[in-house]
Amino acid sequence: MRILHLLNHIDSVGNGIVHVAVDLACVQARAGHDVWVASRGGAYEALLARFGVRHVRVDQARRPLAIWRALRTLRALLRDERIEVVHAHMVTGYLLARLLRVGAPWRLVASVHNEWQPSSSLMGGADRVITMSENAIARLAARGMPRDRLRAGRTGTVGSPRLLDVPQEPVRLQQPAIVTVAGLYERKGIAELIGAFDLLAPTHPDAHLYLVGEGPDRARFETLAAASPARARIHFEGFRPSPRPYLTEAAVFVLASHAEPGGLVLPEARDCGCAIVATAVDGSPELLEQGRAGMLVPPRDAPALAKVIARLLDNPAERANWQAAARANLDWLRIERQYEETMSVYRD
Repeated sequence: MRILHLLNHIDSVGNGIVHVAVDLACVQARAGHDVWVASRGGAYEALLARFGVRHVRVDQARRPLAIWRALRTLRALLRDERIEVVHAHMVTGYLLARLLRVGAPWRLVASVHNEWQPSSSLMGGADRVITMSENAIARLAARGMPRDRLRAGRTGTVGSPRLLDVPQEPVRLQQPAIVTVAGLYERKGIAELIGAFDLLAPTHPDAHLYLVGEGPDRARFETLAAASPARARIHFEGFRPSPRPYLTEAAVFVLASHAEPGGLVLPEARDCGCAIVATAVDGSPELLEQGRAGMLVPPRDAPALAKVIARLLDNPAERANWQAAARANLDWLRIERQYEETMSVYRD
């Protein structure tokens, strides 16, 4: 099959949408398909080339001249390379493809990675729309997307091609280490996690909180942390190309999101055998098998979060049970499963 993926960029900055698309393109090419990626470029160009994925530089900036140039480049690419499926992962790429879709022989697939964003509703005109969870299908259908076009494509990161060459330099964390790997955005629940740490810190004087990631709300979270009596035990680690060294050191891994369609870090944390605590929102319960592979708590509830984390810190045997549960039944979280599901959507 001849496949074109559309992305704004392919930078290595912790963007889950980019990670999903790059993984998928590499595995498709490895399976023998002809695969192109169109974007403004970025750090993953070398990885794509290594797998035989051809990158075409297309600036999709929302400026009239850039849009005109992007349409011209994409029209020629679609015609000359006889593309059969265009897979748009971001709204701008989807809108460009829609402008070129009239009378074209190829099919348009759109992945809605952040269905909580109002702009995601614009992608409902694709021939097929892939969501990150079964849970998201009902919500998108309620917003007017045709139900018969929606398909679930749950995150699969175990065996990710992206991590082949990433240095896995070990880190030494002060124990017991509570770790989150997340963009520093309000919706990731970082404020509640800091609040939960404030609540449990007095009774757990050796515990440390590690926040791995970057984002626009970092300054606000740093202000919250600076006001904490346990501020010396709250560590902002910044973005890391691979979270694995932190995950393998975590006594407890936490994802406290308010909205999380299909957090890539949950399969990664499971693969590392973490005792996981996550909020019961969107796709997280599915990735944790409805609480069988990790503990689920309500979102925006720092006391509930603190209680569950403290329970795991206080009970090594229970923590070990949850670590074993995370490692069990991982085959369905492999990248190959996501590849097969996506190809099934293309064939459909």
